Amino acid sequence: MAQFGASGITIAEMREFASFTPAEQRYIRRSLDVARGRSDAIARWARSREEGASIREQADIYREIALIRQLLPHAEGIDSVEPLFGPLLRLTAFDLAQDRIAGFSAYRFLYERLIGAVARPWLPGAFCGAAALPVIRPDRRRALLQSISEAAATAHGWSLREPVFYPEFVEAEAA
Repeated sequence: MAQFGASGITIAEMREFASFTPAEQRYIRRSLDVARGRSDAIARWARSREEGASIREQADIYREIALIRQLLPHAEGIDSVEPLFGPLLRLTAFDLAQDRIAGFSAYRFLYERLIGAVARPWLPGAFCGAAALPVIRPDRRRALLQSISEAAATAHGWSLREPVFYPEFVEAEAA
C-alpha cells in the first residue's frame, strides 16, 4: 500500500512536469544538470555561445545552493532572514531573468528539487521579490506576479515531503 502511495506521488509530479511549457521543461532539466553536475551541461544544453555563457554563469550562481541548504534549517527569526534571503533572491532573479520560467508553479517545481522541501515556505517571497526586480522586463513582471495564486502566497503550512521525480535529459536513439 505504501508503495502505491509513492508511485501515485511520482505520477502526480510527472503530470505536473508535463503541464509545463517545453521551454520550462527544458530549463528545469538543464538547471538540475547544472546544479547536480549530472553531465557536461554546456555540451548538452548550449545551442549558442550566449547560452553557453548563461550556463557558465548559472553554474557559478548555483554554487550558493549549498549555503542556502545549510542556512534554511536555522532560518527562524528576523536576524536569519538576510543571510538566507539574499542568496535565494539572487538565484531566483537569475532563473527568472532567463525568460524560461513562465510562472510560480514551474519555479516551485524546480526549487523544490534544487534546494529541497525545507525551502517551500521561502519560495513565494523569493519568487515575488525577484519577479518585482527591475532586471525583469515589466511585461514579464506582471505575468510572473499574476502566476502565483493567493493560496500559494498565503499558505498556513507547507509539506515537508521531499520531491521524488527528478526529470532528466533523455537521449533520442538514432534509427
